Amino acid sequence: MPIYEYECKACGHRLEKLQKVSAAELTDCPSCERAELSRLISAAGFRLAGGGWYETDFKSGQKRNLAGDGGATSAPADTGGKTPA
Repeated sequence: MPIYEYECKACGHRLEKLQKVSAAELTDCPSCERAELSRLISAAGFRLAGGGWYETDFKSGQKRNLAGDGGATSAPADTGGKTPA
């Protein structure tokens, strides 16, 4: 579920709300209780970490961008779900 950002046009109060995509927009401000809330347009920021399909299927050659690898160019070895000794 995405996090939507709202701002009240009456009092300037800002809030974030975790909502389903299909949920109706909020209209009533929790601060001043007026029906002046409007949804803001903001960029979502996130990073997919690990060696999933987004790292292996859409990159060419040895280009990888795995979290915490310090810029290494290859994915970590698969240990079959076991912790290395």
